[in-house]
Amino acid sequence: MTDTVLVRPARIEDRDAVWPLARELATSYDVQLEAYARVFERSVQADDALVLVAEWHGAVIGYLLGQAHHTFHANGQALWIEELMVRVDHRGAGVGRALMAAAEDWARERGAAYVALATRRAADFYLALDFEASATYFKRRL
Repeated sequence: MTDTVLVRPARIEDRDAVWPLARELATSYDVQLEAYARVFERSVQADDALVLVAEWHGAVIGYLLGQAHHTFHANGQALWIEELMVRVDHRGAGVGRALMAAAEDWARERGAAYVALATRRAADFYLALDFEASATYFKRRL
């Protein structure tokens, strides 16, 4: 199937197609439509954010949201993957892998030193992509 999957930068008009996937991804928060729409539009337009969608036969079946940020320790930029979601009926077909490859290409073009993320449910997927466990993730709700 991956030969017919198109990975491309998201556009504002993709907002409604990504919405159900973003809601499905969220387990710690109740995603609110108004806040989602605001963040989606801001992220699509920001130079330091990456929003990709995966299309199959014209339908959005996955998305990736990442943020580039500057670091002292890596002597420059890094890409943090905030969210990666593939529609359940398309998992295991290379869609997530294609989204991650496109994100890595974007990061390389910007001169980023690395790509990082946190995951609770998809460690095996990232290990298969040659990611390595690096740190424990902590968060504090505000």
